[in-house]
Amino acid sequence: MIKAGIVGGTGYTGVELLRLLAQHPEVAVTAITSRKEAGMKVWEMFPSLRGRLDLAFSTPDEAPLKDCDVVFFATPNGVAMQQTRELLDAGVKVIDLAADFRIQDIGVWSKWYGMEHACPDLVAEAVYGLPEINRGQVKGARLIANPGCYPTAVQLGFLPLIEAGAIDTNFLVADCKSGVSGAGRKAEVHTLFPESSDNFKAYAVPGHRHQPEIRQGLARMAGHDVNLTFVPHLTPLIRGIHATLYARLTKEVDLQALYENRYANEYFVDVLPAKGHPETRSVRASNLCRIAVHRPQGGDTVVVLSVIDNLVKGAAGQAVQNMNILFGFAENLGLTQIPVSP
Repeated sequence: MIKAGIVGGTGYTGVELLRLLAQHPEVAVTAITSRKEAGMKVWEMFPSLRGRLDLAFSTPDEAPLKDCDVVFFATPNGVAMQQTRELLDAGVKVIDLAADFRIQDIGVWSKWYGMEHACPDLVAEAVYGLPEINRGQVKGARLIANPGCYPTAVQLGFLPLIEAGAIDTNFLVADCKSGVSGAGRKAEVHTLFPESSDNFKAYAVPGHRHQPEIRQGLARMAGHDVNLTFVPHLTPLIRGIHATLYARLTKEVDLQALYENRYANEYFVDVLPAKGHPETRSVRASNLCRIAVHRPQGGDTVVVLSVIDNLVKGAAGQAVQNMNILFGFAENLGLTQIPVSP
């Protein structure tokens, strides 16, 4: 049994972590922080956890984080980098669900996130926690940068094609749609029900902060830089990401076999049969990524459909998956929930 702490437990990823860890047979959540809600029982804020977690929120200064085996940061960007070094020095493993340690180029990170990095040396040490690529590195890590939601769906979708050298990496398109929970649990006009319901729109077309993370990951797969057009959209959903990916084929390949073989031993990636169309509801509240690959009219364009739950495989579930690898548990332990339908 390991002891886990969560910094920033009042957001959507924080409560999703609590939902998953509360039913994990090898984890005891011993600390959860919130300056504003300190003293309040967790179940008072999140009634779904009543009877499953009797812990109260505490301030970061009072929480016994250094006594934990692992601490998750479910905080806004820029918070984890202020506290991580102290925890690592105390022998605590850290999994950051924000973007503080994802991008290796500090200048690029500062440009997109608008702040100076507090510990660039730790960025160089951090392991990018996409298990389907970096499982071996995760096993020996002290610090894990949990991938973003859009980057998870896009990278898993393109991975087999890039590894096989089957597409032109100078022309990649990621057309992605996300539910409103991806914007976080904060009051903003564009996520209010009257604004987001019955509506569909693109945003951040000139540039989204997940673009450099995706490009970095795809470039690592390819062994060279890539050219990516990434357009996110906001949909009237609570959960879910649907990534429609386009690329130009450069050689003949059995696309279905390529994907099935690459993900044959990946518990959390499900390749649908030929001509399949994965839906966001087919992964709702689960740690699954469902993928289908198409070659419309037999032309030179390949279309990949990749769906995940942005709060689970795109955030908290992937963090627990990384924790399982880190501590030598079965990778799917505590993560075998069947998707919720309807």
